[in-house]
Amino acid sequence: MSEFLELEALDGIRMPWNVFPGTKEDAVSCVVPVSAIYTPLKSIPDMPVVPYSPLRCRMCRSILNPFSRVDYNAKIWLCTFCFQRNQFPQHYSSISENNLPPELFPQYTTIEYISTAETGPVMPPVFIFVVDTCIIEEEIGYLKSALAQATELLPDNSLIGFITFGTYVQVHELGFGLLPKSYVFKGTKEVSKEQILEQMCFFAGKQKPTTGVIAGTRDGLSSESISRFLVPASECEFVLNSVIEELQKDPWHIPADQRASRCTGAALSVAASLLGVCVPGSGARIMAFVGGPSTEGPGSIVSKSLAEPIRSHKDLDKDSAPLHDKAVKFYDQIAKQLVHQGHVLDLFACAVDQVGVAEMKVAIEKTGGIVVLAESFGHSVFKDSLLRIFQSADNGLGLSFNGILEINCSKDLKIQGIIGPCTSLEKKSPLSADTVIGQGNTSAWKMCGLDKKTSLCFVYDISRKAGPDSGAQQTGEQLYLQFVTYYQHHEGQMRLRTTTISRTWASRSDSVQELIDGFDQEAAAAVVARLVSFKMETEADFDPIRWLDRALIRLCTKFGDYQKETPSSFSLSPRLSIFPQFMFNLRRSQFVQVFNNSPDETAYFRMMLERENVGNAVAMIQPSLLSYSFQSGPMPVLLDATAIAPDKILLLDSYFSVVIFHGMNIAQWRNAGYQDQEGHEVFAQLLKAPHEEADTIMKERFPVPRLVVCDQYGSQARFLLAKLNPSVAYNSDNPAPGGDVIFTDDVSFEVFMDHLQRLAVQ
Repeated sequence: MSEFLELEALDGIRMPWNVFPGTKEDAVSCVVPVSAIYTPLKSIPDMPVVPYSPLRCRMCRSILNPFSRVDYNAKIWLCTFCFQRNQFPQHYSSISENNLPPELFPQYTTIEYISTAETGPVMPPVFIFVVDTCIIEEEIGYLKSALAQATELLPDNSLIGFITFGTYVQVHELGFGLLPKSYVFKGTKEVSKEQILEQMCFFAGKQKPTTGVIAGTRDGLSSESISRFLVPASECEFVLNSVIEELQKDPWHIPADQRASRCTGAALSVAASLLGVCVPGSGARIMAFVGGPSTEGPGSIVSKSLAEPIRSHKDLDKDSAPLHDKAVKFYDQIAKQLVHQGHVLDLFACAVDQVGVAEMKVAIEKTGGIVVLAESFGHSVFKDSLLRIFQSADNGLGLSFNGILEINCSKDLKIQGIIGPCTSLEKKSPLSADTVIGQGNTSAWKMCGLDKKTSLCFVYDISRKAGPDSGAQQTGEQLYLQFVTYYQHHEGQMRLRTTTISRTWASRSDSVQELIDGFDQEAAAAVVARLVSFKMETEADFDPIRWLDRALIRLCTKFGDYQKETPSSFSLSPRLSIFPQFMFNLRRSQFVQVFNNSPDETAYFRMMLERENVGNAVAMIQPSLLSYSFQSGPMPVLLDATAIAPDKILLLDSYFSVVIFHGMNIAQWRNAGYQDQEGHEVFAQLLKAPHEEADTIMKERFPVPRLVVCDQYGSQARFLLAKLNPSVAYNSDNPAPGGDVIFTDDVSFEVFMDHLQRLAVQ
């Protein structure tokens, strides 16, 4: 496993197959698709950043890289992808074997270019806060203090806008400091850019241009009219703080049997149109803080009557959620508008009930937005996550904007699409495969928002068919992949990052061992999880459990060692041995089992899965479990009911929550206060150790996970028990060593493996 982690540290890429199957037929029989999970902006410690433009191939526009062949005498380089000969320009005249530019150094397969001449002036980031006021006074208090803290951390040069909404939408004029002033829009309909220009007096006392598009300072708007609504953070501190301080609950009366009238869709439509008018094409984020379901105007998900419950998974399956499709269609339009403008939608949904994340998912995902789901604006999950966004770049997220990602690959490889937070630019090219998965039909994608953690899953297609000529390829022939990301860095300047990697083709069709040696089971689990959750959302009547089981059986039949019809002879190479366990946990995970989760929660979990790297995705699929006891330090233990013991503390990390679970004896000693007595220092240290580890995990993660501290047999212990393999269930014969029995009808991992072995050897 370690060599795959080293490769990821170099270039931010993990692949299920590091030796590629030689033909299309071989690739299909390998079950897990040929794919890559790539983190475009991963922080790479020694990566060079050079102050000039990259050299591109005349034919295929790929970029000069360490794998390019160079003729130093003739000053010519050969393109790795299309074999075109390219002349070096004049300023490369001193190039020689002993005098190489950084992009040809073999260790710099990832490199970044900044060319100020081409990219123009530094653009300030724009943040527009869209704040829900239909929440109770207590929640408004929490939200005010969180916003006040966040606004202090905003970069001084960033432009800030502020919109509040309830029954109506109010756009606050932050540039008018004499007294609070806002423009009010009705919450029942969408607002176009033309209405914004007209109703917000952008041409007060001036002649409005009669032709052409009016947008931004380049196309007809004066910077004075824009700076009424989008003001530099350093200039509007006082006005912004007073607007936040004076936030009040929406004044409209709500009858006892009705929900508050909340026009979330109209507010986001106003924000998107305002940004489209003022700053099209420059990096901007709409940060929506929502405390309940939308009940008014476009994008509403439920009627105002409390007699009507909010849609559940069952309603969506039966098509009995009348407003769902209409709302999804509305947010799809918002997504198209935001992608066209290059802007991002972030959502902070803090409510005990659902707020409509499932409907907004399309807009958040296509624009590369961030989503945080919590129960209250006072919860640490929300407060800490919001502050993490604006923290300094070293340990913050390093929010970047306006990315365009292009790929190149060797012939015989095509791209089916990307599963992840981006939008296809519909740039059809010879690299596009006929079959489409996710955002496909293109070789270039738009990523309006991206950060150091954003990871995309590329699914490839091998076009080489089996035949007499396919066997003629040389053993270990190289293939190349290149990823080019052009983006607005969090410091404001435009940069271009290129990553070029090399892998090998399998030498023969029957070379199973070669494929096994290059198999990365963690990356494979992450790819399969993305694929299954994508299929669950896009294919009607898709049965995920059956699909996963059949895929696993086919994989084990192809790569397992066994004698036919003898299940006891079955074994898997160490390279594949944990993969069935990943699949067992994926079948039980919240990505596949929607029971007991609302559509909002499911949408949130899937969005997080589709933007995280392999390590984090594996933690979501199969949580890690550490055991602390007097006998030994922290030890990793199996995710199994047998791990529970009365004199142990368990620490479960399931990505979304971190659980500290005290065994019964430990809890009793703690309640008796032994840790505070002299002579029990070791016990005090034992209690402290898991909390320190949990703090370390929570500091590095975004969104900040929920911390659950519980005791054996306590009600919160369910957070741990739900994730454990039920090797000791209520109906099993063997008694539990730790005294805990899991009440479930799920099969245990042992039974699952028995069935798998029986079916694989048939």
